[in-house]
Amino acid sequence: MQSAPIDLNRVRQLFSQPAALQAADFINREIAARMLERLQLVRLDPAQVVDAGCGRGAEVGVLQNNYPNAQIIGIDASQELLQLALQEPKATALSMQGLLSKWLFSGKKNSNLINGDFCRTSLADQATDLVWSNLALHWHPEPDQVFKEWRRILRVNGLLMFSCFGPDSLKEIRHAFNDIDQTPHTLPFVDMHDFGDMLVGAGFATPVMDMEVITLTYSTAAQLLAEVRSMGGNPLQTRGKGLIGKMAWQHMCNKLEQLRNEDGLIPLTLEIIYGHAFKPAPKRGNPGESIIKFEHLKK
Repeated sequence: MQSAPIDLNRVRQLFSQPAALQAADFINREIAARMLERLQLVRLDPAQVVDAGCGRGAEVGVLQNNYPNAQIIGIDASQELLQLALQEPKATALSMQGLLSKWLFSGKKNSNLINGDFCRTSLADQATDLVWSNLALHWHPEPDQVFKEWRRILRVNGLLMFSCFGPDSLKEIRHAFNDIDQTPHTLPFVDMHDFGDMLVGAGFATPVMDMEVITLTYSTAAQLLAEVRSMGGNPLQTRGKGLIGKMAWQHMCNKLEQLRNEDGLIPLTLEIIYGHAFKPAPKRGNPGESIIKFEHLKK
């Protein structure tokens, strides 16, 4: 099932320019810190951990600190971001909600980085105890297939934990463009209830989904738009291929200006979806019975 007509080659192109993404990196770090708080509530002693969509590798170090005896495997489709992960001996030390010690990077002493699609990994069946993915899933057009792959590489009782943007994310951008053209300017992000259904369909047990809304504020429309671009851009196959006219651009900026709140700043909404689920033990039938699973083959 396709969530959106996302062009994966375009995603790779957008993430092949690390400098253009740097301004919004604080969002990834903040959401990762919130994920880590959730992860610490789960009793887990993994031997292997996979960071799916690891980017520049900051969370590879975080996970290594959290599980010092585990092998950490980072997977990302951007060779350029992985090069940064190899070049940087330390992640930037950021103090976020008292988690500074968790964000001091102790090095990738027991980690591997793989350049590839996290929906079609080269890992063996039951290769890991934890799949962690922060703000990466919404860049893939087939999240249901991603979940199936993540279940395949998890061991029984292994944990999947992920975050991604939800449907209300960037709603101010859609509002600003809605009377200019019919071209989509943001991804149509998936609802958390649909993710829950996909997890069950992929064979995960009792998925837990929740969400929160984070509002960023900007003093100018230009600052807001620059930061939205640094979040990754528009990889849709249906996106407009040319620039909009000067008058249309000004109209869009004026609509953003009209959204200023009481403190005079322009808001930008991020709906953050969090999900986690375990891989259950295989179901066993009664003596003399066997369970046969049928799946539709892609043509």
